[in-house]
Amino acid sequence: MALYSVETYGELHPHLEEEWLITNGIGGFASGSVVGCNRRRYHGLLCAALVPPVGRVMMLSRIGEIIRIKGPDPLTAELSINQFGDVFHPRGDRFLRRFDLDQNLLRWEYEVGEVRIVKEIQMSWRNNATGIRYTIDPAGKEIELTLLPFVRMMDFHALRHGKETFDESHGRRNCSVASGSNKLSISADGGAFVPAPDWWFGHTYAIETDRGLDDREDLYTPGRFTLSTTETTAITLWATAGAATEFNWEQELARRRDAVKPDPSASPTIQRLRHAANDFLVARRTPEGKPGYTVVAGYPWFADWGRDTMISLPGLLLYPGRFNEASQVLCLFAKYISDGMIPNRFDDYSNEPSYNTVDASLWFIHAVFEYLRLSRDTETFEKYLRPACHSIIDGYTRGTRYNIRVDPTDGLVTQGDATTQLTWMDAKCDGVCFTPRQGKAVEINALWYHALRLIGDSARADRVGESFRKLFWLNPFRGLADVVDGPRRDARMRPNQIFAVSLANSPLTRPQQEAVVEAVRRELLTPVGLRTLAKSDPGYVGQYHGPQKQRDAAYHNGTVWAWPLGAFLEAYLKVHDRSQASIEQARRWLQPLLDTMNHACIGQIDEIFEGDEPHRPVGCFAQAWSVAEALRLAMELGM
Repeated sequence: MALYSVETYGELHPHLEEEWLITNGIGGFASGSVVGCNRRRYHGLLCAALVPPVGRVMMLSRIGEIIRIKGPDPLTAELSINQFGDVFHPRGDRFLRRFDLDQNLLRWEYEVGEVRIVKEIQMSWRNNATGIRYTIDPAGKEIELTLLPFVRMMDFHALRHGKETFDESHGRRNCSVASGSNKLSISADGGAFVPAPDWWFGHTYAIETDRGLDDREDLYTPGRFTLSTTETTAITLWATAGAATEFNWEQELARRRDAVKPDPSASPTIQRLRHAANDFLVARRTPEGKPGYTVVAGYPWFADWGRDTMISLPGLLLYPGRFNEASQVLCLFAKYISDGMIPNRFDDYSNEPSYNTVDASLWFIHAVFEYLRLSRDTETFEKYLRPACHSIIDGYTRGTRYNIRVDPTDGLVTQGDATTQLTWMDAKCDGVCFTPRQGKAVEINALWYHALRLIGDSARADRVGESFRKLFWLNPFRGLADVVDGPRRDARMRPNQIFAVSLANSPLTRPQQEAVVEAVRRELLTPVGLRTLAKSDPGYVGQYHGPQKQRDAAYHNGTVWAWPLGAFLEAYLKVHDRSQASIEQARRWLQPLLDTMNHACIGQIDEIFEGDEPHRPVGCFAQAWSVAEALRLAMELGM
């Protein structure tokens, strides 16, 4: 039974805008559009993570698929679809009837006259390998299937331009292409490989056009796999990073099924969200070289970020009861604590940690105590995690990187300067910070108060709570200031104040909490998340497109983010004492975001949406904290 089915009936739109994703558990992935047209530089059949979970290289971009029906009424049809400038060629969408996504693989059904072709794709779990299987029902006719692999063999952020000489070899049913240290091997279990090197120029990626980036690419094919048949038959190709490896289709499906561990007793909504959540949990070795886990922040371009990991961890792992993996993630980041800070990210190439965030370490403390509350694993907590939390508190108290420190005059955390972007609103381009929030940021100090309560430092927490109310409270209509920096109080309406209510320990009085929830609802709530700036603000930007500087200027200045919706719903339930009416309202508010899983990236939830209606999905097409918060709230609300 498929989790998702899309009936296309040979139509290009809206299915050209719908995307799919499948991952391999080590940071590698395959992705594309439902109709098969690559529309991003990140669309392809094998993006390998050569230094898991990073070091990603797009190896196999696509496969050209040609069906020839022989006999008295011969017919040639191409199942693939590409964009060249404003032209789509060939038009395989006209033969596509249905797309399915289940827990383990993707499936396309094509009809060419009476001939039926089913294409399936899976990724080998914990291997940089993609399997593509074609099953042909020839309806009594003589059929020839031709498959042309098109390769990129470059860093997944880069596009290939112009010809290059590759190192190649081939056999009766296999070929390999190498560029520098990267090698792609493709083998088939039937038919034959025919060398026929060729270049196709000018592939156009429309989403890159919208993002103001280089949108053209040239791709190389080393030859073609061919299969002739008059009977129902199948041919399977395996594309592997490195040397060719033997894979068994059914065994690989079984391995993936064991790793994903679906819960058949869960509701369809929870099953879908758990399936989405599994894409983000990936392998990463500890500093000592031992196996461990981490969380990829988003596909297609993010690696594992400390902030995203800690915000995501309750929804991705704790609420679904995956305590062993959660423990490994927390312990891994605990080993990387330096001067009271966990890494904000690991470099895509060197794998080295970067420490440039004020909130990730505080979210770590929140995640640790959620782990203790839900798992009751006091041994891991006392041995590894409590000391890590105290080292963070001590580091912030002493002062650490980027002027992150406790102000002795009021006990609040201050940080940064005009050149830094240390909170989650971190867009910066050409030296310009588009949401400068240096000083005392509201959510940072809500997290600081929460952390002090969690570790049992009541005296300091009392002082911080008093200072917080005095410094940040504006009025019942506006709620809280976003940032206080000396005499400057930034009163712009942003979603950051909601965390002063949603966290279990709030520094606010009950009337203040109620006022904050209502202000955020009135000014920022949309069907798919919270706007990052109220529409009434002169600095509001409602659309997200164009070159990076233009997009970064909109990123946190009106663009809707899905993940803060979780905090808003938590806060709303809290101030309404989780009444039945509030639970039903929270379900109604969450449902439109869940519905996007049916028509954006199928089975996933986007990072961001445009602030203006109809809230077009933009940014990463699959984001960990978007899924995590949706899953956490869906489980709380019994959806």
